[in-house]
Amino acid sequence: MNHPNRLRAAIAADGTTPLIGVFDMFSASVAARHYDGMFVSGFGFAASHYGLPDIGFIAWPDLVSFVQRLRQAFPAQHLLVDIDDGYVDPETACHVVRSLEQVGASGVILEDQKRPRRCGHVDGKQILPLEEYLEKLTMVLEARRDMVVVARTDATEEPEILRRAKALAATDCDVVLVDGVRSVDWIRKVRDVIGDKPLLFNQIAGGKSPRLSLPELTELGVDVAIYSTPCLFAAQTAMDEALAGLKRDDGRLPEFTPSSVGVAECLALLERNISRHHDRAQEPVG
Repeated sequence: MNHPNRLRAAIAADGTTPLIGVFDMFSASVAARHYDGMFVSGFGFAASHYGLPDIGFIAWPDLVSFVQRLRQAFPAQHLLVDIDDGYVDPETACHVVRSLEQVGASGVILEDQKRPRRCGHVDGKQILPLEEYLEKLTMVLEARRDMVVVARTDATEEPEILRRAKALAATDCDVVLVDGVRSVDWIRKVRDVIGDKPLLFNQIAGGKSPRLSLPELTELGVDVAIYSTPCLFAAQTAMDEALAGLKRDDGRLPEFTPSSVGVAECLALLERNISRHHDRAQEPVG
């Protein structure tokens, strides 16, 4: 079974499939120890690759190159990739989708924002006319071979959310995402209006959506959950704390304990990514 169809099978299975946001090869190495699905978050990639906010700075060749490296290191993982608005032009969107499919991505998320774009959980988002977005989405769907395509709307007004969700569900997309959904009640409303089409929910710390467990999401009829930033925010917190401690102790490293990460522990993590270890290294630890 190819990568897109493996992801389709996971989406169709009982329960909610979690995909963990990764922002570089190291965060992906850690995530792969715990989960069998990754989400290439635009928020995280813009932060890691450019040191910039996710407002449209990503160049698609950089993203394709990153996904290619991910697939080489993690041949068994689901890889869902955020391609924002498809980099503005519909023809570019189609080219990016075909390029990502060739390097082994499982699926993409295509949004209906217009430039300047913003994170789905902040204010000030602007959206394309629905007909314009549907034209772009249709071109992408026709350009793919097997790629899973998630159609995403960033609408914020309640009637428009439902109008767009229903329109997206009527296309040949595989999954629908309403980003920044603000309540459990609105998850139910979207679930009702899209019928049998699979539903994706995006959780981000400090964002607009409620904090929900996988069993709670399953009960609501959510098929996929993406966790965009737990690795990124944990890294920022841990690095801040480590460097503050180093400064506080006049440059003396903290005492090494059995629970610490040192040279051996880090190398053991990274060696799992070497191709000769793939057969025995891809099982999550739990």
